[in-house]
Amino acid sequence: MPAAALAAPVTDVPAAAAPTAAGPVTDVPAAVPAAPGPVTDAPAAAGPVTDAPVTPGSVPAAGSLSAAPGPVTDPPVTERPKPLHDPDPYSTPPYGEPGPWAPAPPVQHPAAAPVPGTMTAGLPAGAVPGPASADAPSPAPPVHGPAASAPGGPVAHAGTAPPAPAGAGPDPAPADAPPPAAVTVAAPSAAATVPEQATYAAPGADTPAADPWRRYDPWAASAATASWQQSGAAVPTREQRRKRTRKAIVGAALLIALVSGGIGGGVGAYLERNGGVGTVELPQAGKEAAERAPDSVAGIAARALPSVVTLHVSGSDAAGTGTGFVLDDRGHILTNNHVVEPAGPGGGITVTFDSGDTAEATVVGRDSGYDLAVVRVKGVSGLTPMPLGNSDNVRVGDPVVAIGAPFDLAGTVTSGIISARERPITAGGEEGDGSDVSYVDALQTDAPINPGNSGGPLLDSRGRVVGINSAIRSAGSGSAESDGGQAGSIGLGFAIPINQGKRVAEELINTGKATHPVIGITLDMAYTGDGARVGTRGSGGGPAVTAGGPGAEAGIKAGDVITAVDGQRVHSGEELIVKTRAHRPGDRLELTLERDGRETNVSLVLGSSGGD
Repeated sequence: MPAAALAAPVTDVPAAAAPTAAGPVTDVPAAVPAAPGPVTDAPAAAGPVTDAPVTPGSVPAAGSLSAAPGPVTDPPVTERPKPLHDPDPYSTPPYGEPGPWAPAPPVQHPAAAPVPGTMTAGLPAGAVPGPASADAPSPAPPVHGPAASAPGGPVAHAGTAPPAPAGAGPDPAPADAPPPAAVTVAAPSAAATVPEQATYAAPGADTPAADPWRRYDPWAASAATASWQQSGAAVPTREQRRKRTRKAIVGAALLIALVSGGIGGGVGAYLERNGGVGTVELPQAGKEAAERAPDSVAGIAARALPSVVTLHVSGSDAAGTGTGFVLDDRGHILTNNHVVEPAGPGGGITVTFDSGDTAEATVVGRDSGYDLAVVRVKGVSGLTPMPLGNSDNVRVGDPVVAIGAPFDLAGTVTSGIISARERPITAGGEEGDGSDVSYVDALQTDAPINPGNSGGPLLDSRGRVVGINSAIRSAGSGSAESDGGQAGSIGLGFAIPINQGKRVAEELINTGKATHPVIGITLDMAYTGDGARVGTRGSGGGPAVTAGGPGAEAGIKAGDVITAVDGQRVHSGEELIVKTRAHRPGDRLELTLERDGRETNVSLVLGSSGGD
């Protein structure tokens, strides 16, 4: 019968040939480990080797191969193959000793067959791999012990493949098939178990079947198609997996928070240092209506500014700046006497209106006792007169607005309240003889008034004039003074009441000069006691009480001390003059006198004197 396809011939050791139909088959020594007892061939019957039925306890050889007649000698034992790699100097598992970190992992064996051309381990001794097929039966396990044989029949060698099923003949060899390769046959021993043998697959030959016991040989070549092996690590439980998941989530959240914080801090620092990204556009309120409440400072200023003017005065010896306001549409403007006084006889006065227009002005009349003057501009039309109020209606605490040109800053608006009424002040006196001293029963205000505000209006909450700004009290002076100096405001400003200013302005416009109310007496200005004492002699050496005057007719005598006017106490001669000039000529006054330690009351009608 033709021999089955065998593994590639091994030519290391020659053996006796057994003639077969396909060619000689020789026994060659197999690479087997040393086993107790000799390994010998099973006795064979003389005569030709024929196929024999499989009996229990016997294992037929693959392809029904039988040994040739004649004596069979024990094959020599060859040297065991050396490992394909060097020993592991670090004793790494699984080849070395278990490491201190973990027990040695269990060994898992690959189930796939080796690549053709490599050494195959795990087949029974003498097994010949057959053609690989999907439905090929698994090889039978090796038989230990002597092979069973029928009486008078041929003896089957151990390790041979079982015979084909009954009724099935061997596959005929193709005509162009190559000669069969030599196969190694190991004889069974009655006293020892036949160890497994290693076979070599010839290139191009079919891959032998896998070892059902999956023995592991660390020196054998690894299978190219080996399946994955377990690492030996413990499989985490569900609770462990949940903990790991939670830890991963918490870690990711912390990482995101840190990264976000870092990015936010960097962006914030950049925006703080560089002022943002791109161009800067600041928020702003939208456009609103220009109108303001009539009683607000803005409303009052809007109505009053067209009637306020700035005066620039220049003379041969001095120059100055002041303020005035329009009295009528004829061009009359009211201001302070000390504003226009530097112009003198040959000086000039230029008036600048709120619109910016300018015009030349001339003095109509002035009075140093009241510190008032009227100038007039010509050739100007469309003037807006300032409405006049009543200073007797003013009360302490009323809001007021002051408009002027402090330090030549035209159109300056300040506001405050009425701090006091009927405050007796005197200003001027630079001449030495007292001819330039002004006596004013003034309105006191805390609205800022500075040099340049003189002659400007002091307005009530309805925009009406209640006073003419005239003097300030500075920190360096002990009395009120005009703004001819450069002292600034400390919140003590004084204004001439508009009732007195109206009367004087009318007289200056109509007659060119103002009249002063008089009592007809000469006062002792050196008296330091309480009240105003009548002097002993007049200014020209005459009597202190003018004969035929209002005082003489009321019975006032030299040396009398006047302590009150209309029931209001007076403490000095200046206060008596201020109280008197607060009235018009022809007004009646009630005076309280002290004479020889006794107090008496007298009544008189004020007389008149021409102004300067």
